[in-house]
Amino acid sequence: MRALRVVGSVVAVCSLAACSATAGSSGTNPDSNPQIQSPAPVRTSPLTGLPQPEAKPVLIVKLDNTRNAQPHAGLKDADVVYIEEVEYGITRLAAVFSSIVPDRIGPVRSARITDVDLVAQYGSPAFAFSGVQRKMWPEIQGSPLIDVSPNRNANIYFRDSSRRAPYNYFLDGVDALAFAPDATLDRDIGFVFSNDIPFGGKVNTGATMDWPGSSAEFTFNPSTGLYNVDLNGEPAEADENKAGQSAATVVIQNVKQSPSAYYDRGGGNTPHASTIGKGTAVILRDGLSYDVKWSRPTEDVGTTFTMADGSPMPFKPGQQWVVLLDKERPATLLPEPSPAPSSSKKKGTAQPSPSTSSGASTIRT
Repeated sequence: MRALRVVGSVVAVCSLAACSATAGSSGTNPDSNPQIQSPAPVRTSPLTGLPQPEAKPVLIVKLDNTRNAQPHAGLKDADVVYIEEVEYGITRLAAVFSSIVPDRIGPVRSARITDVDLVAQYGSPAFAFSGVQRKMWPEIQGSPLIDVSPNRNANIYFRDSSRRAPYNYFLDGVDALAFAPDATLDRDIGFVFSNDIPFGGKVNTGATMDWPGSSAEFTFNPSTGLYNVDLNGEPAEADENKAGQSAATVVIQNVKQSPSAYYDRGGGNTPHASTIGKGTAVILRDGLSYDVKWSRPTEDVGTTFTMADGSPMPFKPGQQWVVLLDKERPATLLPEPSPAPSSSKKKGTAQPSPSTSSGASTIRT
């Protein structure tokens, strides 16, 4: 297995002069004492909300999402992961890398029409995919993305002999970005981050989504504060370790989905998910769910998510998972955690609210 290469540093250094006052200066105004400096603001990634001293180029990679794709390589280091439906009701992933770019990412698969609009909000990122049907090449060539498919440079891809085709095709992400020196740097795509948990959330343990040929489940893990990811009925595995995949925030973005002009050789139609426009979404973070609205007026701007009062919905810093879900297909919120058992109901002992439901609920927004 190839070693992971980290592009740039993600360490913020706090100097003594910037982080503490000098002796005997307690109670003085920092602005009137040149020896006392306010801490310099720490830059954070607009994709993860985590410290990142400088902007870095963006690479987006299309990945298989069947059981044969497990374990995924490099996926745990993605900043953002999208799940999108393709033909026959199966799904594929679009993984966005910027903070860390591995030299082994895969298995890589082909692009779909939904990708063209989706990735445009990142500007002109490097876009890696194994291929596309001939009819769709004009869409790729006419888009702002930078094509780093094997059609342009097969040398940045390699086969893993321990896996069977077509699930053995991998990408060297570092080489891919070297091939695309003009790739757009990470930028604001509408995400807002905060470690503080916003008010208004409903307690639950996660959510499930089902397609005719695929499924996804996100289950909150109180010990990590993250969501464990299950794909197609199995824990999502990581090629690099046994911890598997996890998400800091899960966005269930309800989109208008309709048949496209693209069919495979067997007659299967590729649906097009409209990510430009507006709609509703459910956000999962810290064991809570939030009903929000999303908006993206044009292809060259990011997607904003707002709460009922109109304020931005803050995401938990870390890896973000976005599920593009047909608005006609409901997601199911998992049951709330069961209350701790009590040997007796003594006076003054807190009891669950009568309005609290322990059953799963289906959401259609």
